[in-house]
Amino acid sequence: MISKNIFASALCKNKAGFPHCKTGAKRTLQTATSDYMANSYEAVQLSQPEEHNLPSKTITGIPLRGMLLGAPGAGKGTQTERIKNYFDITAVSSGNLLRQNIAMNTQVGIIAKEIIERGDLVPDNIMVSLIENELAKIHNQNWLLDGFPRNVEQAQALDRMLENYNCPLNMVVSLDVPQDIIIARITERYVHIPSGRVYNLTYNPPVVPGVDDITGEPLVHRPDDNPDTFRLRLDKYNRITSPLLDYYAKKGVLRTYSGNTSDIIFPQIYNLLSNIFIM
Repeated sequence: MISKNIFASALCKNKAGFPHCKTGAKRTLQTATSDYMANSYEAVQLSQPEEHNLPSKTITGIPLRGMLLGAPGAGKGTQTERIKNYFDITAVSSGNLLRQNIAMNTQVGIIAKEIIERGDLVPDNIMVSLIENELAKIHNQNWLLDGFPRNVEQAQALDRMLENYNCPLNMVVSLDVPQDIIIARITERYVHIPSGRVYNLTYNPPVVPGVDDITGEPLVHRPDDNPDTFRLRLDKYNRITSPLLDYYAKKGVLRTYSGNTSDIIFPQIYNLLSNIFIM
């Protein structure tokens, strides 16, 4: 059994590491989101401006403390990159943090690698430790979580962490993509294993077929990226995530956006960020 305190050295214990939100920020957020948050499960269809006409923006006033939820293959990575291109946001990927710690042979990385190689899920206390340490480093930036939390227990741990610094999570976006579309996507999905970069032969192919754009290293098609195996992954994701959606819906911070492609969904996220976080 892994001790809850074994990763204490990885945590930033100085509460000054997280700035306190401005007085009245929560009330301002509630006012700004009144039109958007009235029905947390409604997948609204906003006007869809051409993406090349969208201006880049700087978030002012309310600091963004957000996260993306979506099934494997729903396009979380693609949406995160687009958001970063248009807004001053730092992305925090739990998968990338794990890979970095494993590559660096940190204490957390060594233990996580052993767990992953056994085929087990990385325990919540490890993931919470990784996320808290990373958020302490970027305390003065707007940030967006990807891949964390994955269950209600992790969400509650994240809430406790952020409430200690008076900066609660204020935006959760759920990507609603039909299962048949996701299945079609993953059959064309190729991955650069060391970095986690994902390519799709139709939507975002590599410049050179079979080769990562950044490193020139080979891409691989994951063995479990086949329809039968992936349907099981989607079923498991839906069982785990349904309570998480309920959890954030009750908090009034959840928005669900539907679409068959990232090009349809992104303008909706862009409009949400523009209306809430741009003063």
